[in-house]
Amino acid sequence: MIKLGIIGAGRIGKVHGESITNFVSNAEVKSIADPYMDKETETWAESMGITGVYKDYKKIIDDIEIDAVLVCSSTDTHAQISIEAAEAGKDIFCEKPVDLDPARIQEVIDTVEENGVKFQVGFNRRFDHNFKAVKDAVEAGKVGDPHIINITSRDPEAPPIEYVKVSGGIFLDMTIHDFDMVRFLSGSEVEEVYAAGGVLVDPEIGEAGDIDTAVITLKLKSGAIAVIDNSREAVYGYDQRAEVFGSKGSVRVENDRESTAKLSTADRVEEETPLYFFLERYMDSYAEEIKSFVNALENDEEVPVGGEAGLKPVLIGLAAKKSIEEGRAVKISEVE
Repeated sequence: MIKLGIIGAGRIGKVHGESITNFVSNAEVKSIADPYMDKETETWAESMGITGVYKDYKKIIDDIEIDAVLVCSSTDTHAQISIEAAEAGKDIFCEKPVDLDPARIQEVIDTVEENGVKFQVGFNRRFDHNFKAVKDAVEAGKVGDPHIINITSRDPEAPPIEYVKVSGGIFLDMTIHDFDMVRFLSGSEVEEVYAAGGVLVDPEIGEAGDIDTAVITLKLKSGAIAVIDNSREAVYGYDQRAEVFGSKGSVRVENDRESTAKLSTADRVEEETPLYFFLERYMDSYAEEIKSFVNALENDEEVPVGGEAGLKPVLIGLAAKKSIEEGRAVKISEVE
């Protein structure tokens, strides 16, 4: 049985705690730490069978019984905690982004390699049943050579403005998942980025120095072109779609819904709106990514989403930010 420690008891830390307890049979969460630990979280931890509850995360890193840590704390702490965990000989699962500074991410990668531990980045959408089906079709050659990748990713409502101020911006907070999806689905690296964006949802987001609506075009080394469209607010639900169009055809996935029932009458055609909240849409994928991490530990295999997968989308995000600021296409080499 793999013993895990979770560092960070916010929303994503609790998601992992629940998914491990309920769906990962070969691992258990021994302890959880958060500097803002309160009675409510302690009660939740007890209900999950988590016996160690701390404010100081170093108690997890120093625990010789802990095999691996899940870094689910605030973004600005991911790199430092990952480095400390690696130096303590712990395997690491780190939520995205590893850091907002590529040099700092590289430092994490180097430290992980120096200490011979495993390091997986939390891009859970790779484990989603829909996107995995697209990947499988592309890898099987069913669409031929990919020519165009289309990704739509729109949240049902904008995050709190206080979160926006510290998130790193839409490209490093939200679109980073889509940058990862482009690499994952295409099997190619991004060479050049052009982004157009605006503030169409909430003026406060603009006042905080960010945008809430964007379209990003990416040129890939393979010659393919990818287009991503983002919005912080899709009033009808969590809009998550993707298509890979290639030389032999295309593969497309639509939104998950409560049901696929479609009512057709003389007056109208009706169907369910998309699932509204990201946890409804992606809860299974959170369990699957931890299963893959634990299996890699048990079998001493490579993790499926390593350090480079944590670095590349951040570089693409920085190129997108530069593109918005300067109104031009930006090569990835400019921000490496």
